[in-house]
Amino acid sequence: MGLAEKIGSYRGGELLRRFYVKEIVIIMKELSVFVDESGDFGQYEPHSPFYIVTFVFHNQSVDITENIDFLNNKIRNSELPDSPIHAGPLIRREYEFKYLSLKERKRIFNFLYNFARITDITYHSIIVEKKQLVEEIDLNISITKQLSAFLFGNLEKFMQYDRIVVYYDYGQMELTNILVTAFNTILNNVEFKKVIPANYKLFQAADMLCTLELLTLKSERNMLSKSELVFFTSAKNLKKAYLKSIHKKLFK
Repeated sequence: MGLAEKIGSYRGGELLRRFYVKEIVIIMKELSVFVDESGDFGQYEPHSPFYIVTFVFHNQSVDITENIDFLNNKIRNSELPDSPIHAGPLIRREYEFKYLSLKERKRIFNFLYNFARITDITYHSIIVEKKQLVEEIDLNISITKQLSAFLFGNLEKFMQYDRIVVYYDYGQMELTNILVTAFNTILNNVEFKKVIPANYKLFQAADMLCTLELLTLKSERNMLSKSELVFFTSAKNLKKAYLKSIHKKLFK
């Protein structure tokens, strides 16, 4: 039987000797990074003054299956549409949410918001005020510089992982190229996966957190739209009920 484990068995009344090989278990530490953006790479427009990229971080050694199942069950039992939650259209009553009442839309938003609030994740956002840009290429440069500075500034934390997987839907190729270049230049253990939003609640959480960062900026500048004020009642309530608590999840 060689060195394989020999289970004790009797042959002619004699107990065969047992050989045990001590099993060596190597646990790979993996970090998942879900990325979503708000804005576009076009020139500055008053209706879209900011470009935001939000990164949601989840240590795969922390099991969040129970949280995901709880969120799925809440949506399923509510008899509301079980489709990917897109925070912006949900607030503005657009696309698949246009037939839902304000009460129904707030319920869906709160389901995802509470999931993000109680789940063991952190997030970080890169923000560019497009009005300050001179050339169109300046947006690419600003995102690249901010992302590189963030990765370098937290290099020790990221180097603790054997594998880092970045999930993005490749919605904007300009951002895709920046992500691939910055992550692979600074870290040597990065993989990229194209995400299907319906399959990942953490990607939907990244979308919502990106929207909340945009709302933070708009609230500070008294720029909240009519639909946003209706949805959150007021800028004061937005800050008290949502922003103050969720900002505790910022990456540190």
